[in-house]
Amino acid sequence: MGQDRGKYDFYVGLALAVSSSIFIGGSFILKKKGLLRLARKGSMRAGQGGHAYLKEWLWWAGLLSMGAGEGANFAAYAFAPATLVTPLGALSVLVSAVLSSYFLTERLNLHGKLGCLLSVLGSTTMVIHAPQEEEITSLEDMAHKLVDPGFCVFATLVIIVALIFIFVVGPRHGQTNILVYITICSVIGALSVSCVKGLGIAIKEAIAGKKVASHPLAWVLVLGLVACVSTQINYLNKALDIFNTSLVTPIYYVFFTTSVLLCSAILFKEWGHMGPDDVIGTLSGFLTIIIGIFLLHAFKDVSVSLANLAVSMRKEERAFPANANGLAAHATYKVLRNESGEEAEERE
Repeated sequence: MGQDRGKYDFYVGLALAVSSSIFIGGSFILKKKGLLRLARKGSMRAGQGGHAYLKEWLWWAGLLSMGAGEGANFAAYAFAPATLVTPLGALSVLVSAVLSSYFLTERLNLHGKLGCLLSVLGSTTMVIHAPQEEEITSLEDMAHKLVDPGFCVFATLVIIVALIFIFVVGPRHGQTNILVYITICSVIGALSVSCVKGLGIAIKEAIAGKKVASHPLAWVLVLGLVACVSTQINYLNKALDIFNTSLVTPIYYVFFTTSVLLCSAILFKEWGHMGPDDVIGTLSGFLTIIIGIFLLHAFKDVSVSLANLAVSMRKEERAFPANANGLAAHATYKVLRNESGEEAEERE
């Protein structure tokens, strides 16, 4: 019975994580469509300090979609392991890229299509190999996990690293090195996911009729989440303001997901339920998603398509004619015309 319940929670969490990515990915398109409509009307743009978007229903639809996505993501942590939920956030980037090619006429080149395919394959691999059992089912279990020596050491190191980057490295190199602010967001993000996971469990207990408000850990998790999310938003906005979004987004995804996976391994012991093949499968899926996100962002301004590739291959075939066996010739020839008008071939 408990095993069936665990599988049910797993699939509920999976559905919530996927729906979260769809809502969040679609929200960017709705907001962008609303802003473009305002630009066509001649309203002052948001980048120039205008707030006309507050009167645009498409922008509000995007905001509501974003809220629904974040709510579904929050709920997903209550049902499924963080090892599964966090990496699936990459699907929002995929959804946004695909929808923008249809509704915003932003062309998705060959690299982008391959990146989307790899992201889907990587996400599928992670779903297949993700742990489906959980040890934490109540706030009491969460409290025991939080005082585990391994997690205490990890949390202490995270806080020390974050403080060093905030007060020492940030003021000196934050304006020139893209990794500084992203590192702060990522390491703090591991703690914020832990708080979200704990609060999700508290909400499940509250729905079941248990008294959660009187439990001190619930309020500690709320305060911790507010502090972590505030820090993340602050430094992520700084990174986006200084550096190109196409660079910040994939780097932040990789750093944040890596820190969350590490935190999950230490705090929730999710990897303890996985065999060697599942561990390899999860890591392989994660690396595949990283490659897909890289292809999607790094080459999005490069004009490459299957038609261009076919034309390029035909040009190479004309430049390197096939020999009698049908194999491409490996030597190139330069045709020179001598003084008498006769053609001579000189092999390079």
